[in-house]
Amino acid sequence: MSGSSTDASTPGGVDYIAVEQSASFVELKRRHRSFVWPLTIAFLVWYFAYVLLSSFAAEFMGTRVWGDITIGLLLGLGQFVTTFAITMAYVSYANRRVDPLSAEIRGELEKQEAKA
Repeated sequence: MSGSSTDASTPGGVDYIAVEQSASFVELKRRHRSFVWPLTIAFLVWYFAYVLLSSFAAEFMGTRVWGDITIGLLLGLGQFVTTFAITMAYVSYANRRVDPLSAEIRGELEKQEAKA
């Protein structure tokens, strides 16, 4: 192997290791991780708090708020609301901050493959 970016052993003549190490790809990964990891941790804390409250604070979770509506029911429904809110927030973030950079990288790769 010659180690060049147009080595015949790589698909389309693209050096994917070089792409992965490029500044734009590193930035893409940073943008993705900076959004995903904090929200993942926050949601898991919220989820496990709900599970632990359900297991060890049954009286609190059974507290009636209005009619037959309890704190546990509201927190359980809050899990669904949170899931959809996180999904919508990620889609918005990805559309603004991740997808444009991803499209730029893809465009560069397509140019490299066209030249090969």
